[in-house]
Amino acid sequence: MLPNLDDGSVLVTGGTGSFGKQCVAAILAKTSARRVIVFSRDELKQYEMAQWLGRHHDDDRLRFFIGDVRDLGRLEMAFREVDHVVHAAALKQVPTAEYNPFECIHTNVIGSENVVRAAIRNGVKQVVALSTDKAASPINLYGASKLASDKIFVAANNLSGSVGTRFSVVRYGNVIGSRGSVVPLFKRLIAEGVERLPITDARMTRFWIDLQQGVDFVLSCFQSMQGGEIFVPKIPSMKITDLATAMAPELPHEIVGIRPGEKVHEVLITPDDARSTLELEDRYIVAPAFAFWAGNKALHENAMPVSEDFSYTSDANSEWLQADELLRLIQGADENGESLPKP
Repeated sequence: MLPNLDDGSVLVTGGTGSFGKQCVAAILAKTSARRVIVFSRDELKQYEMAQWLGRHHDDDRLRFFIGDVRDLGRLEMAFREVDHVVHAAALKQVPTAEYNPFECIHTNVIGSENVVRAAIRNGVKQVVALSTDKAASPINLYGASKLASDKIFVAANNLSGSVGTRFSVVRYGNVIGSRGSVVPLFKRLIAEGVERLPITDARMTRFWIDLQQGVDFVLSCFQSMQGGEIFVPKIPSMKITDLATAMAPELPHEIVGIRPGEKVHEVLITPDDARSTLELEDRYIVAPAFAFWAGNKALHENAMPVSEDFSYTSDANSEWLQADELLRLIQGADENGESLPKP
């Protein structure tokens, strides 16, 4: 159970996305939150999500709210009497952001500012915002916009004053089962009977986490956040070639070339972040550099500083995902798409 969310009102922006849908289901199943609000701009997805949830049980705590994070007035209305916010709304596709930079900035940066303003004006207690590995040393607009978003949420703790709203960030890598993952692409190509699986670069490595693990990690941060932290889970890496082989052992690979804005290896914590990074058994915590936060291990019991030359990258990871583990995660992701989490 998640006692920090019990008896509170929880709102999820981007609540009909891959993460948002599973997050809402988990909150309904694992907490006694008095109200759970799905905030998103897609009427059809809200209808489909209501049908999906309704197949399992009706829950009168659930609310659907049409709106866009670009619309401050609508956010302020939605945030009334809300205690906790999970900010998952974003434009997430790298090519989409590159071709539509204005849209990317309006949603990912200005939308984040709007979430901060609405949360403070309504006295929201806690906000946890989702980030991405691409925000660490970004080389594309999506990553740069999420870095700007991270900075907004960390600095927002300076702005809340006597209201006391606390803001933190969660940063992790690829999510197995999400629409943006390479796993659904490979599954579709295999089902279509392709003769080769496309690989952008044979050296490429990625961090991996399944959708339910990501949801559970985000919700756990509500229990320990002080405000201003960037939480990074310890998760395994896998080479893309190994992933393709695990999914289709009989298919050869075709090297198609790295895409614009794509990294060979992922970075979750840079060497420059290491100076303010603490380590726990299951996660790293990048503490904010500014004085508003009494950033020391006393705020997170048993947390220890990492070495000054530390970095957390997918190619130098100490934990690697094996083929059988990957296949279990994929199977679990498929099952989670059709069933609610258990309390």
